Amino acid sequence: MTDAGAILPLRLGVNIDHVATIRNARGGDHPDPLRAAKLAVEAGADGITAHLREDRRHIGDKDISALKSELDCPLNLEMAATAEMLDIALDHRPHACCIVPEKRSELTTEGGLDVAGQVSDIKPYIDQLRAAGIRVSLFIDPDAHQIEAAKACDADVIEIHTGTYCEAAFTRDEAGLERELGRIEQGAALAAQAGLEVHAGHGLTYDTTGPVASIPEIVELNIGHFLVGEAIFSGLDSSVRRMRGLMDKARANVSGARSA
Repeated sequence: MTDAGAILPLRLGVNIDHVATIRNARGGDHPDPLRAAKLAVEAGADGITAHLREDRRHIGDKDISALKSELDCPLNLEMAATAEMLDIALDHRPHACCIVPEKRSELTTEGGLDVAGQVSDIKPYIDQLRAAGIRVSLFIDPDAHQIEAAKACDADVIEIHTGTYCEAAFTRDEAGLERELGRIEQGAALAAQAGLEVHAGHGLTYDTTGPVASIPEIVELNIGHFLVGEAIFSGLDSSVRRMRGLMDKARANVSGARSA
């Protein structure tokens, strides 16, 4: 929100990692993540996110080069805080870098980054990225200590991990769902008060996006796996447009409630 209390528009970042996962299952160059990125933007995405993992299990170095050179929209590079990834980011100069935790054995990112326990290690990466004109986001759980640490590290943005909230929805744990949504709301408010831009993502679906999109402090959602999965049935254009519509509807309802 602005100082005047106006609610900012909500951006959609589409993660195209799992287009590359499908490609890599057989080898070759189909389906092409760059083509998917362009389709997502045409359908209403405001930016594209890609996670370059240490083991290159989906997105590869050539994908990052192609995305950076061919896209007209912001590219958000997800990466671990390693010397290799720092060099790649400084070479390609994406619009933003989101620093995430990474373990070789995980199927997907399992939780937020422990910034509070690594301030002295993470801050030098942030300093170098910001000096190169790259916005820096930290992917964290909605925890006050992590938010305070993100501010201490001079991050520009936090991205709140919504995976636990989405898992509660999947298991129909109503108490857990209410609790986790409350944590996200409180974390977003605390981060915004600290001067951090607030994003959110991980595991969001058509059913779980609305309540998160209704949190006024959150200005961007990053969604990938679900949209790529739905694209199998309806096409990527359709899945992105539907998600965009749900986000916009939720945001409009909040704006309407504020002005009533």
